[in-house]
Amino acid sequence: MATADTSLSTSSRRQFAAPQRHFAETAEPLYDTWQQALKDAIRDPFELCRLLELPAEWAAAARRVERSFSLFAPRSYVARMRSGDPADPLLRQVLPVEAEADVARGFSQDPVGDRQASLSPGLLHKYAGRVLIVTTGACAVHCRYCFRRHFPYQETPRTPEDWSDALDSIAADESVHEVILSGGDPLTLVDASLAALAERIAAIGHVRRLRVHTRLPIMIPQRVTAELLDWLTGTRLAPVMVIHANHAAELQGSAAVAVRKIVAAGVPTLNQAVLLRGVNDAVETLVELSERLVDLGVMPYYLHQLDRVAGAAHFEAPVDEGLRIVEEMRRRLPGYAAPRYVQEVAGEPYKIEVGMTRSQAPPGNGL
Repeated sequence: MATADTSLSTSSRRQFAAPQRHFAETAEPLYDTWQQALKDAIRDPFELCRLLELPAEWAAAARRVERSFSLFAPRSYVARMRSGDPADPLLRQVLPVEAEADVARGFSQDPVGDRQASLSPGLLHKYAGRVLIVTTGACAVHCRYCFRRHFPYQETPRTPEDWSDALDSIAADESVHEVILSGGDPLTLVDASLAALAERIAAIGHVRRLRVHTRLPIMIPQRVTAELLDWLTGTRLAPVMVIHANHAAELQGSAAVAVRKIVAAGVPTLNQAVLLRGVNDAVETLVELSERLVDLGVMPYYLHQLDRVAGAAHFEAPVDEGLRIVEEMRRRLPGYAAPRYVQEVAGEPYKIEVGMTRSQAPPGNGL
């Protein structure tokens, strides 16, 4: 039997990227706790395709390529997808496709130099003044373009006690003023563990800020609990939260409510998006995303050129196209709503603004 062509044609991508108001197809499932929602996430491509009324050929293709990086998608996120549309922008981010098996020149397993920036297991120091703790390898979704899809999470701390070496390193370096909790996704850990970690970081006198990078408020909105906001705002450290939305359709329903709760708690909230071919590589799509974020009280922070991780080459949009899109966004949006178009280059002391040479880039472009 012939296999289905599970790649998107140029015309399909163009149609997909056209401006559109995109809301949930089905009611989001209700859970008593965010842990239940995480446990109930979809792991089987055939179940995902059945729920979205997609041909089984898409599921079969996903099954062939997902062995090294499996499908994982929360049902609340799937509920925002369009049924019967393989080009849906949310589906494209989570459904494995056969293009992931292609070997592309310039794409590697460590595209941003995490290994060379490692000070100790789970502690990365790339930029002056701040360090990043890889708190866990667990995540609420497996984004197919994830730059850490090949990261050796088995080498990182597994328990709160295992963070001691990283904290000792931070305490020994008085130039560190900000600690970033990342992963995986730090909010897959329970609040008691995160609260204890935040207190230990706050006990280091020269650290002034605590930043959390997460996709949980969008993937599993129930994760934004009173307990989460209590520990995030409950130390002397200035909190910052960075969320990750690539499309306005992600910021509907309960996800919008969750984001508003974070903002209402007084936590500065920023968004990082990735320019993704077939997902958001259109001016109208990214303008709508920025406007939606601002309406929710979130500042569009960065638009990333794709990190060239092995398995994600089919998501890469040309830099020239990205520059054209960003220039048009600046024409249409107020300055605070236009994200900076950046690329992380392994070994560089800050993120490089795309279209500028290193000598032209302003200082402070770091993580």
